Amino acid sequence: MEAGGLLDSFIYGACVVFTLGMFSAGLSDLRHMRMTRSVDNVQFLPFLTTEVNNLGWLSYGALKGDGILIVVNAVGAALQTLYILALPWTHLSAARFRVVLLQTATLLGVLLLGYGYFWLLVPDPEGRLQQLGLFCSVFTISMYLSPLADLAKVIQTKSTQCLSYPLTIATLLTSASWCLYGFQLRDPYIMVSNFPGIVTSFIRFWLFWKYPQEQDRNYRLLQT
Repeated sequence: MEAGGLLDSFIYGACVVFTLGMFSAGLSDLRHMRMTRSVDNVQFLPFLTTEVNNLGWLSYGALKGDGILIVVNAVGAALQTLYILALPWTHLSAARFRVVLLQTATLLGVLLLGYGYFWLLVPDPEGRLQQLGLFCSVFTISMYLSPLADLAKVIQTKSTQCLSYPLTIATLLTSASWCLYGFQLRDPYIMVSNFPGIVTSFIRFWLFWKYPQEQDRNYRLLQT
């Protein structure tokens, strides 16, 4: 096999393995919730936004005929659906349930409007592909940038307890592999949308270095 073909296979494999690994990270959270029957610290919105993101990229991959995008995002959408259905809904308070229901209805509305627009009002396949790619790119970038408020909280509290080191590594590897994949295909939507994931991952690594979790635990013990 030529060097170029070997590199291509490595990038394809990295995209699939790292992305599915990041998606499956939710299994540990789900297992913890099912065992403890506690949803106090659970944020449902990331599950919903990831579902919409997967479905968007799945449609983009189907339009483009990209098997890697189709497989990865089909599995990702299935996993997110599993997480949402398996959550201990009966343990939610009435107020929290209304919030979750409103978030779900809003994102479903966005999804239906998006599909109606792209499939009914944009008849040209090439124009549909470009506009859908732009939508997916903007949505993915917003997802990568949404935790910036948490990063500001880390700096304010000098505590990284709310950050996950394994998830940060998974995000960096996944974002980097998709950037390479987008560069290889000369697809700006894939490449640009994943670059913020690399940037925010390095910001997290800097915070882990500046505010070590072991040091944070020792500080909290002294405070008690």
